Amino acid sequence: MILRALAVLTGLCCGAGLAQFPEYAQQYTQRLGGAVDEIARVVADFDRSAAATGLTREAALSQMTGNALQERLASDMRFNIARSEQLSSDYEALAGASTLKRLTLLPKLTDPSIAARALEGFEPAIKLDLEGIGFALVGYFAGFGFVRGLGRGVRAISPKAARPSS
Repeated sequence: MILRALAVLTGLCCGAGLAQFPEYAQQYTQRLGGAVDEIARVVADFDRSAAATGLTREAALSQMTGNALQERLASDMRFNIARSEQLSSDYEALAGASTLKRLTLLPKLTDPSIAARALEGFEPAIKLDLEGIGFALVGYFAGFGFVRGLGRGVRAISPKAARPSS
């Protein structure tokens, strides 16, 4: 009886937790879009500065040598360019995706700074549409099944208690 109650409680908690995924994915994608816009502006500014001096991006980066500051700025810009490409790729994959598709793209929802900012402003919201209910049910049954299976496993390996005969 206690195991069943624990399984139901765990199922409810897992269901409520997983039901938050659609809202978190939406908020993460919105923040990701803002980050893509901002870092693209930084890269575009660098490219314009390079072009104004008759250089390509790579040529400008190659010329940034000779002292620690220039080398550090070149390294930072290379990082920004790579980050811009990665974030843009993640955003393209997530922006038009359904919530179920976003679940399969979970690794694209894990940029540490964007995830931290999305969690800072996150407010739980259990969606009461078919999608939210579906996620809640999957979470519930996963949690319920986990605890039931764990209980059965413990019972299977524990010594049988002597049962009083009738």
